[in-house]
Amino acid sequence: MQEGGRNSSAWWRMLSSVREGVGEGVGRWFDDNTCRVLGDGRDTLFWYDTWVGDMPLRLKFLRPFDLAVDKECKVAEMWRLGWGEGGAAWEWRRRLLAWEEESVRECSMLLHNIVLQVDSHDTWRWLLDTSSSYTVRGAYTFLTTTGAPVISPDVDVWHKQIPTKVSLFAWCLFRNRFPTKDNMWHRRVIHSENVVCAYGCGFQKQQIT
Repeated sequence: MQEGGRNSSAWWRMLSSVREGVGEGVGRWFDDNTCRVLGDGRDTLFWYDTWVGDMPLRLKFLRPFDLAVDKECKVAEMWRLGWGEGGAAWEWRRRLLAWEEESVRECSMLLHNIVLQVDSHDTWRWLLDTSSSYTVRGAYTFLTTTGAPVISPDVDVWHKQIPTKVSLFAWCLFRNRFPTKDNMWHRRVIHSENVVCAYGCGFQKQQIT
């Protein structure tokens, strides 16, 4: 999900910020609950993706990442060049200090036993439910049971830069006010046996015949 910069609407930027956990106390919830399952390493970013350990290497090794020449390199490329101590994969913007070399050495040791699977592709893993892939239900359950609500209908929806019809739709959505079959049944608008059509069209058809 891309924010689109200044050309995007305030509503879209606010919706995009949900992924980052802005103001919700859940941090970068999407990134924290996804990781890469390494195959051939061609589609996994060496520094940015979580593919070894429980966090991206750019966060675990801040100084080497800051000094790296190529921050967008893929795992396969780094492996091919050699990420062992003194390997060609390590290119720096300047000569490293002693403590910086120690940090790189630690990173090399972490990668020592990594073996690429050249006959398989990299894939994503959804950590909230490792037995299946990402689901909207899983994400919604996590966000609505962790801290404050994801978006506050009273504050964020009714914004002057959001068209009224969009605000109304969002308000109804967040407050579950749409005339869904489930809502109409709970409010006794329709009977429980009207499972074919929420508006009773099946019942009307039977009456006509």
